[in-house]
Amino acid sequence: MKPFYSNYKKRTKKDYSLSLKLQIVQEIEQGLLTTTGALNKYGIQAASTVRTWLKKYGNFDYQYSIQQGMFKTPEQRILE
Repeated sequence: MKPFYSNYKKRTKKDYSLSLKLQIVQEIEQGLLTTTGALNKYGIQAASTVRTWLKKYGNFDYQYSIQQGMFKTPEQRILE
């Protein structure tokens, strides 16, 4: 039986240049790619890597995108 050889190569943070990161962020923000599309196109291992780049290099302000707070009780919802 022949051994199976994969073209898979483990990548590290140092493998991604700044220009590649900025290009990926720009394509995602313009709507040309999704996060999973970028993973497949550029061979990135984890979606969290791309999300980190979006937070770091993107134009969207993630600090105000998520509203944290407590859930409202049914009585509070009725009063609104």
